[in-house]
Amino acid sequence: MSAAFDLTTCFAKGLPDPAPHFPGFPKYNFVGGHNDPERIPIEGLIEATASVLRREGSKLAMYNLAQGPQGFVGLREMVADKLNRHRGMRITRDEVLITTGSGQGIEMISRMFVNPGDTVILEEFCYAGAINRFKRVGANIVGIPLDEQGMRMDVLASTLEELKRKGVTPKYIYTIPTIQNPTGSILPMERRQQMLALARQYGVPIFEDECYADLVWAGSAPPSLYSMDPKQVVHIGSFSKTLAPALRVGYAVSEWPVLSRMIACKTDSGTGALDQMIVAEFFGKHFDDHVPALTAVLKDKLDCMVEAVEREFGTSAEMWKPEGGIFLWLRLPDSVDVRKLVKPAADAGIQFNPGPEWVCNPEPAKSYMRLCFALTSKEVIREGVAALAEVCYQQTGIPVRSANVQRRSA
Repeated sequence: MSAAFDLTTCFAKGLPDPAPHFPGFPKYNFVGGHNDPERIPIEGLIEATASVLRREGSKLAMYNLAQGPQGFVGLREMVADKLNRHRGMRITRDEVLITTGSGQGIEMISRMFVNPGDTVILEEFCYAGAINRFKRVGANIVGIPLDEQGMRMDVLASTLEELKRKGVTPKYIYTIPTIQNPTGSILPMERRQQMLALARQYGVPIFEDECYADLVWAGSAPPSLYSMDPKQVVHIGSFSKTLAPALRVGYAVSEWPVLSRMIACKTDSGTGALDQMIVAEFFGKHFDDHVPALTAVLKDKLDCMVEAVEREFGTSAEMWKPEGGIFLWLRLPDSVDVRKLVKPAADAGIQFNPGPEWVCNPEPAKSYMRLCFALTSKEVIREGVAALAEVCYQQTGIPVRSANVQRRSA
């Protein structure tokens, strides 16, 4: 009897590691970009779905709703209006491409600009999905350190000059200037101007990711980099964090010479049309009331998590206080390697994002972690942070005090 055929021996080279089976979410789930399930406007989405299907449902018979590969016209108009009013832009629907989440925008822009061996600049603490995509296309990534106001312009200037001396022109500067991921900082206006000036001086485009820009505690932020110089910036954003991550709808904004190449690279026969129609219908009427209400709930949850971390970890945890978004970025003492906490935490029903996955240079970030505060209730946040502190103590002896009580070894 011949041996059973093994398909796995036929895989192409360079594939990512196999994905594990999904066991379901743990009780204390502080990972990923999930949002508050209580803030999904279910009745509003039902009404929007029924309304747009009655009016335009017959167009589902045709790819891209017979409106071309840029996406649903109603959604592109809504995106242009939102960005003009809230992010300082002066665009029309013709500069908007709808994507399947902002991740597709990162994928396409990376493949359009980067050849294997090219250099890209990004923040040292950065979105793991972007870091991984840049690595997959063979980019040499260079991280710029951040402070509480975002990317440091003095280091960006010295890095660009050093690369120039080596004959290297980066393909772009990838930045999350408004609610940076994972730190939650906002790049001030002066630094935005400096970044644009440096980019012009050294002939480097800017790739601006504003996935979280609508979720700002103060209600507004400095204008987008794209609004300040559309000729040197490509912009992406998403509705995953303001409406629902499972509705895979994002967008890219650029002038036509770049946007037309992006359209040519978008080979999925169109982002889900019904998702686009629903987002356009609901947010066309409710964006300006839904987002502030959601932001207020998220700020309340952040305050709860900060209080819990202060109570359970005390001075052992140094937190970056975010100015919006859904994440808390924190640092434990250098003696703690959070990667060694992942399994014992999972055994206790806790998931968190280890810091080394969210930085350009993993080893110096071994004591950092990212916690998502959006998904769980405030009660679960308090319980989960206490449980995490207990796991950390059992594995490392830190923190020695929780809730103002001295811990004792068993």
